[in-house]
Formats: sequence, structure tokens, C-alpha cells
Amino acid sequence: MGEAPVSITASTTKAGARKTAHPLPELSKDIFVYAALSLLVWSARQISLLKLFKPGDDIGYWMGVAGAVMMLLLFSYPLRKHFRFARNWGAVKGWLVLHMVLGVFGPLLILVHSGFRFGSINAGVALSSMIIVALSGVVGRFLYIRVNRGLHGEIVGLQELKTRAGLEQEGARSRLDFAREVEKTLLDFAQRERSAVPGWPTHLRRVFILPLVQWLVYWRCARLLREPSKLLALKLRWSEDKVRQHRRLARKLVMRYLSAEVRVAQFSAYAWMLSAWHVAHIPFVFMLVISTFIHIFAVHAY
Repeated sequence: MGEAPVSITASTTKAGARKTAHPLPELSKDIFVYAALSLLVWSARQISLLKLFKPGDDIGYWMGVAGAVMMLLLFSYPLRKHFRFARNWGAVKGWLVLHMVLGVFGPLLILVHSGFRFGSINAGVALSSMIIVALSGVVGRFLYIRVNRGLHGEIVGLQELKTRAGLEQEGARSRLDFAREVEKTLLDFAQRERSAVPGWPTHLRRVFILPLVQWLVYWRCARLLREPSKLLALKLRWSEDKVRQHRRLARKLVMRYLSAEVRVAQFSAYAWMLSAWHVAHIPFVFMLVISTFIHIFAVHAY
């Protein structure tokens, strides 16, 4: 029993050292990106309020042209990705970055060009379609990032964590064996998710409800760790600092295990959502293209 705490400390410390290479967690990166997008939209709105130009004068006109060209160039990414003749046009990742940059600044120029007003019917349809496509692109980025790593990578990460924790080794002493209730709670949580019936209700639950369940299970495990830690500390005659360190590292191991299980469970949900997003995204893209050409024709014809 005395060897378990040492294993927790060594394992978690090494894992923590590896994780320092990625200082921003995934959610923090998302928050930064969306905050930056919100700031850009707010800045575009402030520029339009200055009324330095109108959609029909030279500056406003060419700003609209630049935005429309950027939106048109967005199609270069699907061309590079799906058509054989474009496969030698460079790395797909670079085209994806260009696609995202154009997808941000193209709509911003269009918004400034329009003065955040819908105007005529054809202009309003074009602007509405562009806003829907732009927001859809933000949602697509969110889903793509979560699917991009791939299920295999998530399972490998989980298996490595289970091996370090001892939860996957028959006959091996678990690093949480001093708290059997915690070990059982973690395994029950994993079993429930892996045996869940596939379908859209399960996908939605895993995306919106499972993270909350994860925290509830974590706090239950943290509570269950207190008494076994006290008993172990008395047996091994630990100092208060040693008890706090051991409990902190055990809680960290519990959270990392739960997070890995949630990522694996959510992968299929995000993959399903990404597939549904593709189906919903394409009609709005075609509507945007058609309404934009009608708007351009109307501007030059009348």
C-alpha cells in the first residue's frame, strides 16, 4: 500500500511536465478566438458608424468588391481538397488557414461596405446569406477542431492514461487502490458511456450534458478521496504538506482520466454534428453565391 502514492506522484509529475508544452487548453483557445472575432465585428461596426463613405461611392464600392472577391476565393479550399487536378497546389493545412482568414475578413469588409444595413431586398438576402454562412463557418471550425485529432488519437491517449493509472492492468496495483470507491466510480462512468445507445439524443447529451456530469463525478471522487487519504497518511506518518500533495495529485489523475473518457465519448457526437453541418452549410453557400450575383447585377444595371 505504501508504494501507491509514490507511483501517483511520479506519473502525474511526468504527465504534467509533458502538458506544459501546451499552456492554453482547448477551451481557452476557443474563447480567445471568439473574443477576437467579436472584437473585429465591434470594430467594423464602429467604423461604419463614422459614416466616412456610402456603399455607392468609390471607397464603399471597392470595399464591397474586395469583400466579394475574398468570399469567392473561399472556394479555393474545397477545390484543393476534393479535386484531383488541384492536389499539387500545396498543403491542405495552408489552404485551410487561408480559407479561415478569408472567411473572417471577407464578411467584415462586406459588413462595413453595407454599413450594417440590409438596404434593398436583393442586398438584404445577400447580406443575410453571408452572415449565416459566416456564423456557420465559426460553428464548423469548432466541430472540425474537435474531430480533427481523430478517434484513434483519443483512444491511444486514454489507453496510455489507464496504463499509468493501473486501471487497465489485471493483477496490477492501481494508483488509486487506496480509494477503491474512487476507482469503481471512474470505471462505472466509463462503462456507462461506452454502452450508451448510439443516436442523436446520445450525441446531444454527450456534447451538452456530459461535461456537467463529468464535473459532478469529479467532485464525488474528490469527496471520496478524503477519508482514504487520511487513513493512508496516518499509516505512513505523512506530514500535512505530503497529505495535501498526494490528494492534489490524485484529484489531478481523476480529472485527466474523466476528461479523456469524455473526449472519446464526444468524438462520435462531434463527427455526427460535423456531417450534419456539411449538409446544412452547402445550401446557404449556394444561396449566398446566387444572391451576390443578383446584387452585383442590380447595382450595375440600375
